[in-house]
Amino acid sequence: MGRNKKEALVFTSMMCFMMVVGMSFYNVLLFNGANSEVFIQVAIGLLPALVVALFLDIVVVSRIAKGLAFKIVKPSDPMIKKVMTISIFMVCGMVICMSLYGTLAHYGFGDNFLRHYLSILGLNFICALPLQLLVVGPLTRLLFTRMFPVTPSVQSA
Repeated sequence: MGRNKKEALVFTSMMCFMMVVGMSFYNVLLFNGANSEVFIQVAIGLLPALVVALFLDIVVVSRIAKGLAFKIVKPSDPMIKKVMTISIFMVCGMVICMSLYGTLAHYGFGDNFLRHYLSILGLNFICALPLQLLVVGPLTRLLFTRMFPVTPSVQSA
C-alpha cells in the first residue's frame, strides 16, 4: 500500500512492527509460558527482530512475494484477491526468514538446529497467517488509510 515510497515505507513499517510485536508475544508465551517477565522478554528482543524483519521485508521477501502473487492474480482480479494473495506469500516468506533468525538467536547453529528450526517454523506459521489475515493486515490498512486518506481527484468541467 502507499502511493509513493514514503507511504510505502510507513505502511511496511507499521505492518512489520505489529507483526513483530504479535509474534514476539506468541513466541515468548509459547516457549517460556505466562510469567511476570513476558513484557521484559518481548521488549529486549523487539528492536533487533524489528530491524531484521524490516530489512528482510524490504530487500528480499516483498519482491519475491509480489512476483509470485502476480503470477497467480490478474490485473482484472478483485483487489481483495490481490491483497490476500500477496499477504499469504509475505507471511510464508517472512515466517521462513524470521524463524531462521529466531532459531539462530535462541539455539545457535548446533546439532539440533534443523529440528529446532522446523519446529519453530511450523509453530510460527500457525500463528502468523491468521494474525496477518485477521488482525494485523486489516488493522494496518485501517490505520494507514486514516493517516493517508485518498483524496478524490478534482475533475474539470
